[in-house]
Amino acid sequence: MILLIDTSSASVATIGTIVDQTFSETFVPRGPVALAEAVKGYVKSGRLTKVAVASGPGSFTGLRVGVSVALGIAMGLRVPIVPLPSLALQAARTDDPVTAVGDAGRGRFYYLVPGGKPALGEPTDIPTTFSLVGRVANHEAPLLAAGHRFKPDNELRWLVGAAEILLRTAQEVPYRNLEIEYMQSFSAPS
Repeated sequence: MILLIDTSSASVATIGTIVDQTFSETFVPRGPVALAEAVKGYVKSGRLTKVAVASGPGSFTGLRVGVSVALGIAMGLRVPIVPLPSLALQAARTDDPVTAVGDAGRGRFYYLVPGGKPALGEPTDIPTTFSLVGRVANHEAPLLAAGHRFKPDNELRWLVGAAEILLRTAQEVPYRNLEIEYMQSFSAPS
């Protein structure tokens, strides 16, 4: 059983499992207590063989909580850990080219256009060429006002299904080498 933990969203944590091509997915309030409670049964099952964790960009505190819990589980059970970039995880929810987005706070968004690198910007900075996929914590309005459109949820695979696709090529990392991708800039704009 592979456990997926994604706490990159500012509003909700996603917990999922992959067992023999069967997926389950649960949403829990983002926070260390709720997350620990949600994964307790999976840890006690003794069936975990790997832990996958969203590694950012995303909510600063959320990423730290998710990665800490994932590392604790992986180290405690002595199973491999695999970081999955948050925006690539969102983009893998469909086979169509899309722009993956995540809420960065202060009216900004993390985004990844097909073939590009993760970036941080205002809604007008994000190219409108492709539909958007991602969790933006009820901040869709500025994106829609900037001419963006979201790919309908009924056309997307579950996040854990996207993780299964990324896990085909993702690399396990030594526990001490797992890095969180922070993109938030605290300097004043020029």
